[in-house]
Amino acid sequence: MSETCKKCGLPTELCICETISKETQKIKIQETRKRFGKTVTMIKGIDSSSIDIPKLLKKLKSKLSCGGTYKDGVIELQGKHTNAVKKLLVEEGFNESSLDVS
Repeated sequence: MSETCKKCGLPTELCICETISKETQKIKIQETRKRFGKTVTMIKGIDSSSIDIPKLLKKLKSKLSCGGTYKDGVIELQGKHTNAVKKLLVEEGFNESSLDVS
């Protein structure tokens, strides 16, 4: 017997909980300037209880060839990556209309 998801009751291979949560989230992507004039791309609004944040962060950092971290509910990526982040999040299954780029 395979394991079942506690939320939807489907086998873990067929679980759709993460897909549903990706479509319903409101995510804000913005650039800010940190100390010493460094630019950081910040991603806010991703629900860490339903999405594997470390896995998503690792994909973003490797695709964008940059450093980054996750703290206080915000993903921070070093550099200017707003448009590239939006494109990558859409490829990961997030709804494009729920992404707010500023």
